[in-house]
Amino acid sequence: MIRTTVIPNKQIISFEIPKDYVGWQIEVIAFARDEGIVKEEVIKKQVTFNALLIDTKGYKFNREEANER
Repeated sequence: MIRTTVIPNKQIISFEIPKDYVGWQIEVIAFARDEGIVKEEVIKKQVTFNALLIDTKGYKFNREEANER
């Protein structure tokens, strides 16, 4: 595998491939470094804690009742 970064100074680029690649199907991909990187805006969500509005005074958790079938 060959991976390299090139800064072209003209529109046409040529390069050599290893002898092992001759006769094989190869894939050549060209893209700008910043291309393909999608920077999404971070959307801040408003957090609400509805559970804090529940009155739990006097509440006792009964483990045996919770595990009953």
